[in-house]
Amino acid sequence: MVPFTPGGTTDFVTRLVTTELGKSLGQTVVVENKPGAGTVIGVDNVAKSAPDGSSFVTVANSFCVNHTLIKKLPYDTLKDLRPVALMGMSEHVLATHPGSGLKTVADIVAQVKAGKRLSYASFGQGTSAHLAGEMLKLALGTADIVHVPYKGQAPALADLLGGQVSMMFGNWPEFRNHVQQGKLVALGMATAKRSVYAPDIPTLTEQGAKVESNSWNGLLAPAGVPDAVVERANQAVNQALRAPSVVEAFRQGGIADKSGTPAEFAGFIQSEIARYAEVIRKAGITSES
Repeated sequence: MVPFTPGGTTDFVTRLVTTELGKSLGQTVVVENKPGAGTVIGVDNVAKSAPDGSSFVTVANSFCVNHTLIKKLPYDTLKDLRPVALMGMSEHVLATHPGSGLKTVADIVAQVKAGKRLSYASFGQGTSAHLAGEMLKLALGTADIVHVPYKGQAPALADLLGGQVSMMFGNWPEFRNHVQQGKLVALGMATAKRSVYAPDIPTLTEQGAKVESNSWNGLLAPAGVPDAVVERANQAVNQALRAPSVVEAFRQGGIADKSGTPAEFAGFIQSEIARYAEVIRKAGITSES
């Protein structure tokens, strides 16, 4: 299960990895997209599935965000699902339409001060792009940039390309060609230091706005799935990440391989929950904001 619309990084990574999984497991692996409610619908569907090792869900940052953001989740983040494997991670770039007049972080500040109404798109409420936008607002000390959530990166990117929204944090793999073709302007990378995938683009931190954001993808199973199944699935995912076709696709797409153990993924989830909880508290974000 992919709780996002087709066309984004989560969908791409899932389909890429599951193609290799099918080969190594000798079974057909079907990918189903079930977006909605900030990924809650798709995640809940798998959380309530039979723990027989036949159903998994690929989650992203929003899985950890929702733990704090949504007060009444239909599932328990830490009890109803088991971490299986962290798969990949994509760096974020803050981009805008060429017609926006924005080229740097300083331009954003100037337009806000001039009273211009700015907006930022996201993949949906509670997604990494949403929280990155709030991090930017905190870093700039302004609340005057409106959040416009979409049901996935593909429709949000379409409106950014059309100039319907001012800016957007997005995954570099999907934005790279648009930036290189001049259809979008990269305002800065949301990385601690210059990206090896985009070394010519300055970081937001360099421009005085410390924002570090990314999109990661990992596989979860229903809580009752036996240890042996989780271990086997983890091994199969890690094997898939080493497949030449996946390695090359990750390299070309600017996606970092994050293979590891179920325990390491569980620890990562805990750290992400804590990191996003702090942003949510500082920004005063609610499930409706």
